[in-house]
Amino acid sequence: MRVVAFNGSPRRGGNTSRLLQMVLDELETEGVKTELIEMAGVRLRGCMACFVCKEQKNGRCVIQDDPLNGWLKKMFEADGILLGSPTYFSNVTSEMKALIDRAGIVARANGDLLKGKIAAAVVAVRRAGAIPAFDAMNHFFLIEQMIVVGSSYWNLGIGRAEGEVENDAEGVETMQTLGRNMAWLLKKIHRP
Repeated sequence: MRVVAFNGSPRRGGNTSRLLQMVLDELETEGVKTELIEMAGVRLRGCMACFVCKEQKNGRCVIQDDPLNGWLKKMFEADGILLGSPTYFSNVTSEMKALIDRAGIVARANGDLLKGKIAAAVVAVRRAGAIPAFDAMNHFFLIEQMIVVGSSYWNLGIGRAEGEVENDAEGVETMQTLGRNMAWLLKKIHRP
């Protein structure tokens, strides 16, 4: 079993990355292989609505000058997907939105390549606006027919300065519970 996580923050190793890593640590404890992809520093543009992916049906986006096609391969091969974003004006970052839009259309245009995968969203927030960001990622999972995992609270951690989310005891507990719940579900679905 394998889970790939995407950190949609423009900052490597910041609060969003730390929250995702808390979930991944629990998954690894449960024997699930994990990978964290840091999207920081990558210029990922949005979908052009050209629908070449629908015509070619090769599971790829026609845009070749960014890492999306490699990321798509990882998503399509994974059993579970985590998406993480800080809260930017009450929503996900533009990088995360580009990933959602382009991955979503390629997956749907090629026979629902994300259908049945286990998924969860994680949000870092300074003060408010986390729920719309959380909803944006969950709406992506739901339209892609993925199975969304819950936790003991909405999957968010509060903090502004780098590392501050580690002081949010409820946020840490939420991430750890999310990791255990995701591992449990993966094991139930992928039982030998």
